[in-house]
Amino acid sequence: MKYEDATSMYGPVPGVDVGQVFANRRALFDAGVHRQLQAGIAGTKAHGAQSIVISGGYEDDEDHGDVIIYTGQGGRDPNTGQQVKSQPLTLGNAALVTSLSTGIPVRVVRSLTGHQRKSVVAGYRYDGLFRVEEYWSDLGRSGHLVWRYRLVQVTETEVPPVHQPTLPSAPAGRTTLTRVEIKVQRIVRSTSVADFVKRAHDFTCQVCGTRLLTPTGAYAEAAHIRGLGRPHSGPDVASNVLCLCPNHHTLFDFGMLLINDDLMVMDQATGTSLGRLSVVAAHEIDRDQLAYHRSHHSRSWVHESGNSTR
Repeated sequence: MKYEDATSMYGPVPGVDVGQVFANRRALFDAGVHRQLQAGIAGTKAHGAQSIVISGGYEDDEDHGDVIIYTGQGGRDPNTGQQVKSQPLTLGNAALVTSLSTGIPVRVVRSLTGHQRKSVVAGYRYDGLFRVEEYWSDLGRSGHLVWRYRLVQVTETEVPPVHQPTLPSAPAGRTTLTRVEIKVQRIVRSTSVADFVKRAHDFTCQVCGTRLLTPTGAYAEAAHIRGLGRPHSGPDVASNVLCLCPNHHTLFDFGMLLINDDLMVMDQATGTSLGRLSVVAAHEIDRDQLAYHRSHHSRSWVHESGNSTR
């Protein structure tokens, strides 16, 4: 399912196949694949990004095929294309963060001239749906702060609807469900490591002390301090895992919680301390991984404004 109005559409475009090539930006726009003639990110902060274009213009981009480390928009000199100032977390950059929150996949388009520089093929190729799995700020190669996003290719034929509170009535939904076989590649996490950490803390959140009880027993989540996938390549070991409640797991993954070397938990939204992380003797926590998480998420947010032609 997809939400659609006069100016936006999310998910696959009817009649457009993965791998389909378009001659130029105007053709992409007219087909509804990427509804921006210049900007590389289409969408809104309210509902998320609809699509992105990878053109090879940003020096910090990494394209690994099914995994993309995408650099946000803004901060480039329009004449030279060089990064000359930091990127604000606004416009398309903010839209991609919303996509992470909603889980709605983003259409990815690759510029054939930019992506395959040795190729004489011109145009743009629609390469399917990618889910935003992470975002962070970092110093780019030019020494300016940039926003980066980890996108992973998905093969789902349906995407969840964009939440729109002002709609007059709820969608009808479906009374009969269909099953579709999908094949994905993902990192296999060690369930024994996660189980050990949760049991070591008796399924109690190390930040707030909450122990959730369900009809089948206590519930907690194992949160990796340093992510396992690109570009982090963190280890799947107990010292790189925390036992958290769902709320603090989400805040930790978004970088809204940082943990200092003395294990004091800092709230990024308020700048205040939430107290010391609860620890037990059986579960040692790797301070180096905490330092990586802080470095990954603690750079100051940029509030400058300006237009971008990513």
